[in-house]
Amino acid sequence: MAKIGSTFNEVWDTGLAFCLSPTAQVQSAIIALSIFLSWIFFKKAKPQIVKLTQDPTRPPWVERIATVVEKLLHPLFLLILILLGRGLFERTSFGVAHLLNPLVHATCAWLVYRLISGLTHNRLWLRWAALIVFGMAALQSFGLLEPTFDFLESASFAIGKSTLSILDLVNGVFILLFLLWVSSLLGSAGEKRIRQLPNLPPSLQVLLAKVVRVLLIFLSFLVAMSTVGLDLSSFALLGGAIGVGIGFGLQKVVSNLVSGLILLLDRSIKPGDVIEIDNTYGWINSLRARYASIITRDGKEHLIPNEDLITNRVINWSFSDKNIRVRVPVGISYDSDPRLAMQICVEAAKSSGRVLNDPEPRCLLTGFGDNSVDLELRFWINDPSNGVGNARSEVFLGIWDRFQDAGISIPFPQRDLHLRSWPEELIKAKSPQ
Repeated sequence: MAKIGSTFNEVWDTGLAFCLSPTAQVQSAIIALSIFLSWIFFKKAKPQIVKLTQDPTRPPWVERIATVVEKLLHPLFLLILILLGRGLFERTSFGVAHLLNPLVHATCAWLVYRLISGLTHNRLWLRWAALIVFGMAALQSFGLLEPTFDFLESASFAIGKSTLSILDLVNGVFILLFLLWVSSLLGSAGEKRIRQLPNLPPSLQVLLAKVVRVLLIFLSFLVAMSTVGLDLSSFALLGGAIGVGIGFGLQKVVSNLVSGLILLLDRSIKPGDVIEIDNTYGWINSLRARYASIITRDGKEHLIPNEDLITNRVINWSFSDKNIRVRVPVGISYDSDPRLAMQICVEAAKSSGRVLNDPEPRCLLTGFGDNSVDLELRFWINDPSNGVGNARSEVFLGIWDRFQDAGISIPFPQRDLHLRSWPEELIKAKSPQ
């Protein structure tokens, strides 16, 4: 106990003697003057930088750079003044700058931390950055940084055919953190770009953004492991086995996901298109990661797997042009005037509000049937999503009304019956007695 007390007294006397020495007093004056002047310079320069951030006419990247520069001004001014003061101090005969050197290290750490805080606002990244930069500054101030690196380099172990040290792992962790931070920035920029893509549902926007982030994180881990010195070929067998398992177990799911990406890239089918597939007719409500939602005219919503839209034959009524031609078969009796009937059919089509005048409706005589003269009315519409059957029904009603007014009849099926012989019993029954 007495030994500890005497040691404490010696440390106290030594520290007190150093604080009262001219060397410590000069360094303290330099530190106080540097802190005061850096604060003055910062207050003078800050308004000029703030003007750049508040100018709406400047591009966004100028505002971002100005914000980062504003965060760096104070530690930068302090570092410059401390370095100038230490240079002047070392040119005199006062001795070693025991107070100025730790302040230089701490100011450098502060400058790096402010730079990182200007690039990201994630608290987790900022905590890791503060722990790393200020920890290294503390070790350097006490002269323990190089011995620490030597100790970490000497502590090594073997992983397979590779030999790694603790320092290699620490470097790998630092590289991985840096790459993950870069991946986060690139992922955020990619997500903003994906959200600006037209005709892309929110669900697929989220899916693509997550896929991009996962790929960036995966690449970050690969680069970090290769930098450390790990042999990535040892993971090839495990990765191949996992790939085979996923290929067999999730074959349909992966196929639908890939098909959905293909549909997004070639834009052969997009929301709002009117399509027909496997006797299902309707318009596409949305494209999802695994399926497409198709709503029919009767209100039913069919969920068609994306793979079917790729492999099956699909009729897209509005792929390159929304104009479609509708055919309406009409039959008239042989006693009616076909030219008048054809003119009436064209007039009935033109009277409908959904029928286009360009191309104009046309009516053709297509044949002489067993019971009627066969006509076909052809007209165009540009809104197939509103239904084709109701447009055909409206034209049919117009034709019916006009045929009634013009006296044109639509014949019933007719059959001629020929009797080759008459039974004698029926002849006797019909003959007069």
